[in-house]
Amino acid sequence: MILLDDNFATIVRAVREGRKIYDNLRRFIRYVVTTNSAEIWTIFLAPFLGLPIPLLPIQILWINLVTDGLPGLALAVEPEEKGVMQRPPRPPQEGVFAHGLGVHAVWVGLLMAGLTLGTQAWFFHAGSSHWQTMAFTVLCLAQLAHVLAIRSERESLFTQGLFSNSPLLGAVCLTLVLQLVTVYVPVLNEVFKTEPLTAGELVLAVAVAAVIFVAVEIEKWVKRRRGGPSGALRDA
Repeated sequence: MILLDDNFATIVRAVREGRKIYDNLRRFIRYVVTTNSAEIWTIFLAPFLGLPIPLLPIQILWINLVTDGLPGLALAVEPEEKGVMQRPPRPPQEGVFAHGLGVHAVWVGLLMAGLTLGTQAWFFHAGSSHWQTMAFTVLCLAQLAHVLAIRSERESLFTQGLFSNSPLLGAVCLTLVLQLVTVYVPVLNEVFKTEPLTAGELVLAVAVAAVIFVAVEIEKWVKRRRGGPSGALRDA
């Protein structure tokens, strides 16, 4: 640490900023690792379930560049959490995947893949030509639901407030609009091999994706119940 003056408050500000940066780094890693694992599981498990490959290369590229990229970057400006300076020092040997981050990436990634493949299977076996567009849309929306839920490792989004990170909210809304454009604009239908969904199908896709948000909120509720006040300081 390099001090620019002899004011003790400088140390406090430096520690506070360092903890906020580290938290935001963990958020970004949590988001990217989870969403990428979901894509891998979706592609890997589909043939074992007797399903065609659910996503085309252009669709995977779109997810990686847009759905992963914009919200992931907005996580970098997440405000510091409450009580950030009441935590004990982090052990120097502690890895970035500590406190359940790795476990979260595995189970949420599998859940995303399961929801995507379940939606694909339902529409594919029903003979609908929209099965691939539905799988594509569900996976994209599930990732947006996930990024809203992981703004904190313990606190609910409803406690934080939806507008406390305006860049992230804007990134989510922009990504949602861009995803709908790929589904409903005829020129892009040819590029992404998508088909316009009915209103009912779109509502279903949103409902399925919302399962991710609910599941992560339940995970955080369990952490709060188990940890209590002292656990909140250790695990935050």
